[in-house]
Amino acid sequence: MSNILIIDGDVAFCQVLMAEMAKNNLHAAHSTTLSKGLAMLHVGEFSLVLLGDEASGKNNSLDFLSTLREVPSRPEIIVISKNRDPDAAEAAIRGGAWNFMPKPVNMQRLMVLAQRALEYHRERPAKCAPVSLRREGIVGNSRLLNSCLDIVAQAASTDVNVLITGETGTGKELFARAIHANSSRANKPFVVVDCAALPETLVESMLFGHERGAFTSAENRSVGLIKQADGGTLFLDEVGELPVSTQKVFLRVLEGRSFRPVGGAKEISSNFRLVAATNRDLEAMVRADTFRRDLFYRLRGIRLELSPLRDLLDDLNDLICHFVRRACKRLGIDNKGFAPDLLDTLLQYEWPGNIRELINALDQAVVRAGTEPILYPQHLSRNIRANVARLQVAELPVLEERTPPITDKDTFPTLREYREKHMAELETWYLKNLMLISKGDIPTACRLSGLSRPRIYALLKERDVEKNA
Repeated sequence: MSNILIIDGDVAFCQVLMAEMAKNNLHAAHSTTLSKGLAMLHVGEFSLVLLGDEASGKNNSLDFLSTLREVPSRPEIIVISKNRDPDAAEAAIRGGAWNFMPKPVNMQRLMVLAQRALEYHRERPAKCAPVSLRREGIVGNSRLLNSCLDIVAQAASTDVNVLITGETGTGKELFARAIHANSSRANKPFVVVDCAALPETLVESMLFGHERGAFTSAENRSVGLIKQADGGTLFLDEVGELPVSTQKVFLRVLEGRSFRPVGGAKEISSNFRLVAATNRDLEAMVRADTFRRDLFYRLRGIRLELSPLRDLLDDLNDLICHFVRRACKRLGIDNKGFAPDLLDTLLQYEWPGNIRELINALDQAVVRAGTEPILYPQHLSRNIRANVARLQVAELPVLEERTPPITDKDTFPTLREYREKHMAELETWYLKNLMLISKGDIPTACRLSGLSRPRIYALLKERDVEKNA
């Protein structure tokens, strides 16, 4: 049975690949289109996909990486493309591909990569056995969230520096606390340093501490935040805001875990584990010389990138239940339920403030509901409801005029012909709207339409509607 699927519009190229695979005792099947390939992945147990180019050029294969990774067998993916742009290679790896190979392909190297990918896929279930984690308030069970929790478990098992990135409000401190709580340092201090709030004139004193009389207002000796984290975890929140003058000094602390308090004569040590977080693009800051390159490389031992709430909508129902329950408990009132309309409204909102904005929205809704046991969209802020209404109207296509009457008896269609023609138009219109409302996300489209994933793909192909219509 084949455990490798080749997706490429060039039939001759597919045949050459399959022949080479056979020489190496590898069994492969092939598809010339992405839609057919997806259908095959949903009914087969493929461990590896060699993702090439579609003959039509209509679809960019890289746009389908996330969809391919969601199929039940969770195959590894090697992208093989005629696109030799370095940006394409970077996009493939960031999208979760095992590797990227430009055409023409080095067959010997491809066979080695394929063998390694298959070996990794076989061993992955054992390596990724479920780990019992203290979630520290992290809610949800979507694929994206579980991927983040896997990294939390990995980070908690070591003392390697961790860099958490993500938009404002995505819960970076929550994940930092989860790493600490699941580590061997859990019973030691978790010390937060808000780099954005550090006064530049006092930053070294706050971090490293100071001796009595070190400066005018230093009436007593002070233990700095770094020493307070001794044995535990030092969390540098918004590390991108750390003054450039302090970055050099902190780099030295990271290298030796020792420092000298302001006004002190002796160096003292602190055995801390570092977790840093930022909503800034540190790589761009490095290129702009506003963040030290050497410090950046020190920080990014393990990288945890948190998704925005708009990409975690599968978790929204659980999040609403959790935060409504928490708000009611804080107010000392009975727990409230929520109507399906409220969930639908929140699913359509884009959440620029992420989890933090969701918590605030639900806190306000609970207060507005008063003694009412059920939350409705009317309990949400006008800002959220207005934005959703605007989005709904803006995304609807302009309706075409009704079909003009048929006046020529020579071209008058049979009922069957008339019905088939207009049913096709109706299905096309429906599918275009479905792709607009779901933003091309197939699981969401399945939920809204009641159709199965294979049926949606078949209809999209039949009606020539693009996924990102």
